[in-house]
Amino acid sequence: MGAEEKGRAIAHVRRDEASENWIEHPLVEHLESVASLGGTFAQPFSSARWAELAGRWHDLGKFNPEFQNYIRRESGYEREQAHLEGGPGRVDHSTAGAIHAVKTLGLPGRILAYLIAGHHAGLPDWERLEEGTGSALRERLQRKDLLEKALMAEIPPELLQAEMPPLDIPGRRAGFALWVRMLFSCLVDADFLDTEAFMDDERAGLRGGYPDLESLRARFDRHMDSLMEAAPDSPVNRLRGDILRQCRERAADAPGFFSLTVPTGGGKTLSGMAFALDHAIRHGKRRIVHVIPYTSIIEQTADIFRGIFGEAVIEHHSSLDPDRETARSRLATENWDAPVIVTTSVQFFESLFAARTSRCRKLHNLVNSVVVLDEAQLLPPAFLQPILDALNLLVEHYGVTVVLSTATQPALETRRDSFGKTRLRGLDKVREIINDPDALYAALERVRVRLPDDLNTGRDWPAIADEIARHDSVLAIVNTRRQARELHALLPPDTIHLSALMCGQHRSDVIADIKRRLADGEPVRVVSTQLVEAGVDLDFPVVYRALAGLDSIAQAAGRCNREGRLERGEVVVFVPPEPAPPGVMRRAAAKTVSVLATNGGDPLARGNFSHFFRLFYDEAELDEKEIGRLLTPGDGLEVQFRTAARRFRIIDETGQAVLVRYYRDEDDREIDLLLNTLRTEGPSRWLMRKLQRYSVNASDWHFRQLQDDCQIEEIHPGIWAQMEGTTIYDPVLGLALETDAPSASDLVI
Repeated sequence: MGAEEKGRAIAHVRRDEASENWIEHPLVEHLESVASLGGTFAQPFSSARWAELAGRWHDLGKFNPEFQNYIRRESGYEREQAHLEGGPGRVDHSTAGAIHAVKTLGLPGRILAYLIAGHHAGLPDWERLEEGTGSALRERLQRKDLLEKALMAEIPPELLQAEMPPLDIPGRRAGFALWVRMLFSCLVDADFLDTEAFMDDERAGLRGGYPDLESLRARFDRHMDSLMEAAPDSPVNRLRGDILRQCRERAADAPGFFSLTVPTGGGKTLSGMAFALDHAIRHGKRRIVHVIPYTSIIEQTADIFRGIFGEAVIEHHSSLDPDRETARSRLATENWDAPVIVTTSVQFFESLFAARTSRCRKLHNLVNSVVVLDEAQLLPPAFLQPILDALNLLVEHYGVTVVLSTATQPALETRRDSFGKTRLRGLDKVREIINDPDALYAALERVRVRLPDDLNTGRDWPAIADEIARHDSVLAIVNTRRQARELHALLPPDTIHLSALMCGQHRSDVIADIKRRLADGEPVRVVSTQLVEAGVDLDFPVVYRALAGLDSIAQAAGRCNREGRLERGEVVVFVPPEPAPPGVMRRAAAKTVSVLATNGGDPLARGNFSHFFRLFYDEAELDEKEIGRLLTPGDGLEVQFRTAARRFRIIDETGQAVLVRYYRDEDDREIDLLLNTLRTEGPSRWLMRKLQRYSVNASDWHFRQLQDDCQIEEIHPGIWAQMEGTTIYDPVLGLALETDAPSASDLVI
C-alpha cells in the first residue's frame, strides 16, 4: 500500500474473504452516494436538496485524522497498530458536519445539524431538559475543535460548499418536526443502504424486487373470485359483495381522508384492501400500510394477506414468530421497502414521533402510500391530538391517503368549546366510502342487546355466573384480568379462560381451539378480557359484556351471530360488582351510561357512537404528555425531539417481562430448549423473537413477589424466566399472580 493510498480518507473497510485483502470504502465516494440516494428518497416531498446536503456532510467528521487512525486500528487494517493499547477511543464523527452546516447556512443550518448530529445515536434535543436524553445539540455545536480537526484533511472544496436550499417547510411551523424526521429517515436509510452495499453485497441483494401493485391486484382479484364462488348465497354474503363493490367504485376518488364504516362481520378487511389497491394504482401510490391495534389479531390479518400476496407482505410487530420470517422480510422491516405492510398502532404511531434511527428509518417510505387504520376508534386518547396533527400533515403534504376503518367511527372532527377555543384540531375532510351506512347497519343487524334495568347498580359474580352457565355456547367479556379469573372460577370446569396473563403462544393456541370447536358445533364457554373484541373472528350465539365503553360493547356484539346463522343473537350487558378500573375504562363506562340514559331504542344505533365519543373526548386530556409543545420550534428552531419520543409511549412499559414454561401437551418441550439455548449461547435476534411468544408482563409488585418466592431466575442479565419445576404457570389461567395485588395491574388486558 503506497503513501497516497494510505493517506486517502476512508468511510469503512472490510476484508475480502476470498483474497483476504483489505478493501476500502472511500469517504468521498460514500458521502456522494448517500447524498444522491437521500435526495432521491426526499424528492417525493420536494426536499431533495436538503437531504443531499445532509448526506454530503453527515460524515465530515471522518476526515479527522484521529478517526482515520481509529477505523484502521479497530478493524485491524493497519497491523502495525493492532498491538497498541490505549490511544484515542471511539471518535465523535457526527458533530463536525453539524457545526459545518450552521457555519455555512446560519440558523437554517440547524435543520441539517439535527440530522447529522443524530444519524447514529438518534435525533437530539436542542437542550437537555430531562436526565437520560443524551447530549443536547446546543452543547454539541460548541465543539468547534471537532470541525477544525476534520478540516485539517484535504477535503474537496465542492464537498464543503453549498447554496441555501428553498426553505419551504411542509406545514410550516406546525409541520417542522415531522419534516425534520422525514429528512432524517431519508438520511439514515441512505446511509445504512450505502454502507450495506459495500460491507455485505449479498445482504443488499436480498432487498427490493417485489411485484408491483398491478400484479398484486391481479392476485387479489383471483382470490376474491374464488371466495365468491365458494360462498353460499346468503343475505350476509350478498351485503359483503355490495360493500366490496362500493369500495372499488370509490377508489377512484381523489386522495385524502376516507372512512369505511361497516358493521363487524361485513368483510371490511378485504374490502378495505380492495379500496387501497385500486386507489393506490389509480393515483400512483407506492404501498399499502395496514395498521392494527392489537398484536392478538395482527397475525390473523397478516396471514389472510400473505395467503393472497405471498412474500410481498411484511408483518412488523414485537411478537412476530421468527419461523414466519425470511431473510428478505427481516430486511424489509428495517425500512418498510415492500408493497404491503401489516403493523401495529404502537409501531406505526411511535415511529411517527420517534428519535431513534431504527424507528425513523422507515418514515420516508410512508410518502405516497395508502394507510388503513383498522379499528380506528382505538386511537389512544392521551395522544389523540398529536396523532391527528400528524395524520393531517401526512395527507396534506406527503401524498398519503388515510382510511379510518371501523364499525364504530370516533368523533374526530374539529370541535370548539363554548368560548370558541379549539378543543380538538380534528380531521375535517373525511369522506365516507359506504353510500348509506345507516341502511347497511339495519341490513346487517344480527343481534338484540339486552340492558340491565339499572346501569348504576352492580350484580354479584355468583348471580352472573349462574346466568352464563345456563348457556351451552357463550362468550363472557370482562374488564380486567382479575375479573376474568373470578368469573372463570365460578363457571363449569370445562370453561375456557383468555387474558394477557397467558403468553402469546398460549392465547393463539386457545383461540384456534375455540374456532375449531365452534366450527364443529361443539358447545364452548369462554371468559375473556377485551383482547378478543377487535378483529378476532369468533361467532357465538350469546355474548355477555361487562359495562364498558359503548364502542367496546359494539365490538363484543361483533362476536355474536357474526355469520348471521341465527335470526338474532343475544348480547347481554351486565354491571359487575365493582366499577371499571380508574382512568380511561371508568370514564368510558360512565359516558356509556350517560348516552344510554338519554337515547332510547337500539343501544348500538350509529348516532349513539358520535355522542359517546364527543362526551368521552371532551373530558380527556388529548395531549397528556405535551408532545405538541415539545415539537413546536422556537424562533431558533429549538425542538426537543428525544424527549418527545421518550414520552410518546402508547403502551405503558411499567412492569417486567417473565418467560414462562407453557407446554402445548405432555410431549412439548420447545420452551425448555429455547431457555437452554439462551442460557448457553446468549440472546440472538431469532431466539428473542421466538421467546417473545412465551412472555408475560408482570407488574413491578408481582415481579418482586416472584423473585422473593424464588419462582423465577435471571437466566441471562436482564432476562427473567420461570424456574424449572415450579408451577406458577397454569395451563388454563396462565401466570399465577396473587389476586390481592395492587389494582393497577388489572388495567392490563
